[in-house]
Amino acid sequence: MSTLRRHRRAAVLLCLALAFGGLSASEVGSRVGEVEARVGPLVPVVVARAGIEEGTRLEPELAGRALGVRQVPEQFVPPDSLSTPEEAVGLATAVAVPAGSYLTVGQLGAGDGEEDGASGLARGERALDLSVAGGEALAAQGGGPGARVDVLVTTESESRPGRTYVALENAELLELRAGDPTASTGGGGETGAGAASGGTVATLRVTLRQAVYLTAAQNFSREIRLLARAPGDRRRSGGASVEAGQL
Repeated sequence: MSTLRRHRRAAVLLCLALAFGGLSASEVGSRVGEVEARVGPLVPVVVARAGIEEGTRLEPELAGRALGVRQVPEQFVPPDSLSTPEEAVGLATAVAVPAGSYLTVGQLGAGDGEEDGASGLARGERALDLSVAGGEALAAQGGGPGARVDVLVTTESESRPGRTYVALENAELLELRAGDPTASTGGGGETGAGAASGGTVATLRVTLRQAVYLTAAQNFSREIRLLARAPGDRRRSGGASVEAGQL
């Protein structure tokens, strides 16, 4: 075989290899696009590298050692997840966090600190008022000052199916009282949490971040409901969530 023919054959093989490589890359890109359309893009989520005991204050050194970041499809990310370990610095775990699990706002509380004698709030804590549904049932279940509650949020819109999820776990209830039954604090008028609550207002002890998250949830949700916990119950739900399509 002459040198010219060998060079020509090599050029043809190279062109074929490039063509097949381009087709393969295009197919892979198409598959990746299909997967992202179903589960969403990858987003950063804070996870526990090792188990963290309940009541552990996350100082900067400990947070850097015990927490890490993973890239997770958006569909599987808890709604109150953290994106950087720095967001948890200075807070304490309200429940035990197993190794490898997500660290969420609902698992955190204010760290140990001096309490304000007037309000009973520790440094970093806030008292948040929420209009809630089922206030009478909550009171009958022992939902008085000092009770521990889980916060359920139900959302519904024209573009997305209804969904109910655990927004906060093991929060302390400071007060439960009758509010203005004609007031609506929800973002959707008569579909807001205030319209569905029957005028019941619950005050919770939360961190600033939890307050921002729950306020947004109240403004854009159809209903917020509190579930009283049994005394001493510290179990976690694992971010339970149910969509209308699953029923």
